[in-house]
Amino acid sequence: MYKEETEMKNSSLESSQRRTTIITYVALILGALIMVFPFIWMILTSFKTVAESNAVPPVIFPSAFRWENFKETVTSLPFLKLYLNTALMILFRVICAVAFSSMAGYAFAMLNFRGKKLLFGIVLVQMSLPSQIFIIPQYQMVAKMGMANTIFALVFPGIVSAFGVFFLRQTYLGIPKEIGEAAYLDGCNQWQTFYKVMFPLTGTSVAALTIFTAVFAYSDLMWPLVVNSDLNMMTLSSGLATLRGQFSTNFPILMAGSLLAMLPMVILYLIFQRQFIEGIASTGGK
Repeated sequence: MYKEETEMKNSSLESSQRRTTIITYVALILGALIMVFPFIWMILTSFKTVAESNAVPPVIFPSAFRWENFKETVTSLPFLKLYLNTALMILFRVICAVAFSSMAGYAFAMLNFRGKKLLFGIVLVQMSLPSQIFIIPQYQMVAKMGMANTIFALVFPGIVSAFGVFFLRQTYLGIPKEIGEAAYLDGCNQWQTFYKVMFPLTGTSVAALTIFTAVFAYSDLMWPLVVNSDLNMMTLSSGLATLRGQFSTNFPILMAGSLLAMLPMVILYLIFQRQFIEGIASTGGK
C-alpha cells in the first residue's frame, strides 16, 4: 500500500514537472518569436515593392524577391563613407571611454584627494540625467570650436563616460588594496602601480565596457543627426534617417539599407559572442 502511494506521488510529481517544462518552453518560444518577428518582417519588406509594403491588409511575402532594392539603396547613400564614419566613431569612443574611465575609476577607488566625494557625486548626477539634456550645450561647444561635420564631433559626447567611471570604480574597489601596496613597496610609483599592476586585473570589466560603449555608439542616432548635416560625414543610423521622406517613405529601400547597416554588428556578434554574453553577465546589462 505504501509503495503504491509513493509511486502515485512520484508519478504526480513527474507529471507536474513535465507540465511546468512544457509551459516554460512554450513561453520561451513565444517570446523568441515576438523578438525575432520585427527582424523577419524587415527582411521580407526589403524585397517587396512599395505597393506591397503599404498594402492593407499587410502582404507578408513579396510576390518576387526584388534585389534591385539593395542596389538602389547603395546608389542612394555613400555606404562606404557611412561604414567608415561609424567605425571611426566607435573606435575613438571605445579608446576614450576605456582610457579615461580607467584612470578616473582608479583615482576614485584607490586615491585620497580633496573634493573626491563631490566630484564622484557629479559623476552620479550625470548618470541619472537623460543624455538628451546635454545635446544643446555639447552642440554649442562643438560649433564654437568649428568642429561640426567632423569625426571629432561624432566622438565628442563619448570622450568621457560617466557609466564607465562608475563601473570601473566598482571594479577597482573589488581589488584588494594590499596588491597596490605591495607594488609600491617593490618600487612602483602611483602611475606604474596603475598601468602595470591594477589595470591588467580589470580585463573582464574593460571588455564589458568596450562592448557596451561600441553598442551604444553604433545605435546613437540623435547626436550624429544633429551635429553632422553633411551626408558624407554621417553615421549609418543618421544616414538611414535621410531615406525617410516628409510625406511618404520607400520602406523597401529603407529596410534594405537597415539590413546592410546591421551586417557589421551581426558579424562582430557572431565572432565575439562569448565575450558579449560575459560582458552582459558581469554588468547586469541588457
